[in-house]
Amino acid sequence: MEHTLIVEQAKAAKKASDQLANAGIEQRNAALFAIAEVLEKNIDSIVSANAKDLAKAANNPMLDRLILNEERIIAIADATRKIIDLPDILGNIDKMWQRPNGLKIGQQRVPLGLVGIIYEARPNVTVDAAVLCIKSGNACLLRGGSDAIYSNLELVRLMRLALKSVGLPAEAIEIISDPSRESATQMMKLNQYLDVLIPRGGAGLIKSVVQNATVPVIETGSGNCHIYIDEYADLEMGLDILFNAKTQRPSVCNACESLVVHSKVANEFLTQLAEQNTGIELRGDERTQAIIPCTPATDEDFYEEYNDLILSIKIVDGLDEAIDHINEHSTKHSESIVTKDYKNSQKFLQRINSAVVYINASTRFTDGYEFGFGAEIGISTQKLHARGPMGIEALTTTKYIVYGNGQIRK
Repeated sequence: MEHTLIVEQAKAAKKASDQLANAGIEQRNAALFAIAEVLEKNIDSIVSANAKDLAKAANNPMLDRLILNEERIIAIADATRKIIDLPDILGNIDKMWQRPNGLKIGQQRVPLGLVGIIYEARPNVTVDAAVLCIKSGNACLLRGGSDAIYSNLELVRLMRLALKSVGLPAEAIEIISDPSRESATQMMKLNQYLDVLIPRGGAGLIKSVVQNATVPVIETGSGNCHIYIDEYADLEMGLDILFNAKTQRPSVCNACESLVVHSKVANEFLTQLAEQNTGIELRGDERTQAIIPCTPATDEDFYEEYNDLILSIKIVDGLDEAIDHINEHSTKHSESIVTKDYKNSQKFLQRINSAVVYINASTRFTDGYEFGFGAEIGISTQKLHARGPMGIEALTTTKYIVYGNGQIRK
């Protein structure tokens, strides 16, 4: 694809973002309703496009992420309708105050503008990203991976029809049809048009965008998540939480990758884990190896996001050691403590330096839908400008509005 075509798409989307920012909530919600309807009415064409992607990805270990069938398409449409019910925050005044000179100063919630998303594999991200942007008054420039190119193009074609049907510009949703590395590199340099760039995918993609983009980036996703079994843990609860966090969907970023266990309960807990384990490859430190059969863990294992049924295990002698180990090795995504001790739980909350910190719950809840955001544009593991699951509010910023009655500065 020629560089000029991507620029023209970005230019058109940027222009459309101005219209989106000034569209009323009724029109934006109508667009979401129209998108849900057009997806359900065109299930056959979506499944047909998806079949082309599946045919060329037969040996892909992440094949399940690519599949779009009738059930999943209906679920995507239903999720879109639920976003309609979320409150509109555009134009909201977050706070306002008056200065001694009579000036009234406020912060008003406004869209980011044109949001770029570079992502891999999952075609549902195409719809999630687009509808969240529309709801929050943003246009979007999408660049998916080659694995789902046919699915993504068909989904965008249908969503653009839905936008036009309610009087909004189709250019508010643009997709780059060339999934090459060159197109991604070009997109990373579109400072004149893109207001922010959000990568969603594996660690390699995220690292590439962070290192090479000149557009402001919100870093997302890479998830080396930990569960710490405290000396005061309910061990049965701990096993339930661990198995859920590790096995429900091991390929996602909020799955547990590393287990940390207090030495006082390690023998009992790890023995039960080994007895109940039905498929997780356990990689343990020397103390773990002395308790249960497992593969020796290397230093690299404790930094690894496996996205698979593999679990690293570390035994520690106290909460401080557990916290230090987690802060050193995590990707700042999601961590959980299992404990009945209030002081330990609060210390864990205070000192763990990750986007989401749990007490007695699975890390699998780090998700925009589970947090009540309707969907998510990604999970930010940085501190600016958003952190954790990013819903509609994370796709907005603020501007200062100032009311005066003739004041001049002296």
